[in-house]
Amino acid sequence: MAHIQTLDPTASPLHYYGGELRRLREAADLRQGQLGDIIFCTGSLVGQIETAKKVPTRDFSERVDAALGTDGVFSRLVGLVLRSQLPTWFQPYADMEARATYISTYQAQLVYGLLQTEEYARALLGVDHPNRVEEMVAARLERQRILAREHPPALWVVLSEAALLQYVGGRDVMRGQLARLLEFRDDPWVQIQVLPFSVGQHTGMMGSFNLLRFDDDPDLFYMDGYDQGHMTANPQVIRERSVGYARLQATALSPEDSAALIARVMEERYGDRP
Repeated sequence: MAHIQTLDPTASPLHYYGGELRRLREAADLRQGQLGDIIFCTGSLVGQIETAKKVPTRDFSERVDAALGTDGVFSRLVGLVLRSQLPTWFQPYADMEARATYISTYQAQLVYGLLQTEEYARALLGVDHPNRVEEMVAARLERQRILAREHPPALWVVLSEAALLQYVGGRDVMRGQLARLLEFRDDPWVQIQVLPFSVGQHTGMMGSFNLLRFDDDPDLFYMDGYDQGHMTANPQVIRERSVGYARLQATALSPEDSAALIARVMEERYGDRP
């Protein structure tokens, strides 16, 4: 008899997901390979997810719900699973980001996570986490779902020109990433401004930061760190950073001129060459 690995469903959302997948698959009288055939994947992948060795994707979860008739159980659960793949210190910020009604961000070197393409995110995350890159990319893409909600947060991005020029993943990846930024030109809830090098010194030179606003909660300031994030609702910090952000907005190119610069860099720096 084959050894069946026992999972503790209380250990993590991933373990709970795996245990429920096995329980409901067996209740449907399906072997792993049979379920795999139905949802167009291998039985091995089903087994790895059932034993918490692989992280499920949203597409996998939706297919399982359709195959097992589980009324969206796995589609709802996968959000918790993917959120749990974020660094522990980052999860409180991700929770607040998902609740915010207005997000303002200044990015000194990289494209903001909510606007990253899958390929750009994979190149970034693969540097420090080569063994967990797929899980972390899936978690980052899951964060982006807030922009597709019926009532998304308003997002204002001030992006240093450095983010357009810093190679991440190579020419094709950068071209795709800049094209992705241009897709937001007509989005009423997303505004992107580029802060050109020509402005010289400015209030954002201490590094990237975010400001979150809510309907019923105090504003929050967040700054990333290498192994931890700093988040505060201190009124004085909020006041100072809000004024600083307004200065960045006033100094940066207009959204229209920013889109023109992004398009020019995309063609001149990352376009096809003879």
